[in-house]
Amino acid sequence: MSSELPTILSQPGAEARLCVHTITTKQLSLEECLAEFPKRGVSGLTIWRQALEGRKLAAVGRRVREAGLELVSLCRGGFFPASDAAARQRAVDDNLLSIEQAHGIGAPLIVLVCGAVPGQSLAESRKQIADGIAAVLPAAAQAGVRLAIEPLHPMYADDRSAVNTLRQAHEICDALGSPESLGIAVDAYHVWWDPELEAQIALAGQTGRLLAFHICDWLTPTCDLLNDRGLMGEGCINLREMSAWVDAAGFAGHREVEIFSNRWWAAEPRHFLEEIAASYRRLYS
Repeated sequence: MSSELPTILSQPGAEARLCVHTITTKQLSLEECLAEFPKRGVSGLTIWRQALEGRKLAAVGRRVREAGLELVSLCRGGFFPASDAAARQRAVDDNLLSIEQAHGIGAPLIVLVCGAVPGQSLAESRKQIADGIAAVLPAAAQAGVRLAIEPLHPMYADDRSAVNTLRQAHEICDALGSPESLGIAVDAYHVWWDPELEAQIALAGQTGRLLAFHICDWLTPTCDLLNDRGLMGEGCINLREMSAWVDAAGFAGHREVEIFSNRWWAAEPRHFLEEIAASYRRLYS
């Protein structure tokens, strides 16, 4: 592992890369996010699909732009594997809908949580994932929307994602020809443990596949495997080092704060936003 950090981490304007997911502050409505995020120096927004329910897509995109925020991505697509063909087709149809939604709001990227089936071999689930992505790639390319495979921590390999390492994500990209519309999302919470992490991030940069970078922290002990993530600096992930690797790979996009936390969701959401902004400044100052 390299001990040197690129100077980009200490350059002025690092806060301009701060993005927050709507799921992170799920206590706030989309309108409240648009009003409150810019006050804390947040410049990017990733919208989770449930926030679009009952809304006109074009109007959502317009309001995001009017708030001075950059629409970074839409979360989430994926969940391709299933035990029967009809369910797999429903997953494909839902991903086609997510592409329409992303195009409608003007989001350039959809993050894919790929899915898995309990009791089904991981190899079969990965095959179904590749088949599902292949089925929707033409629509994504036509819409001008890119798809980012997000490897999830191995603790989710049973039912949430059979793609658990960056190497596996690269293998799917290789199998599909790694077209312009397909790449990888690096989520610190899911991949921090990987001994190949630095090399695989570098490869993602070399191949033009590094499309997104999500940040939060791993708490010790972790009380809930899904909803006990920490603010940056609360846990054991070396986020400065990982951020350095991502920047060295040529990634200059937003650093997206994605925190699932029952503890923080119980807090006053505007206070939570203040803490997000403060922890981000401490990390990148």
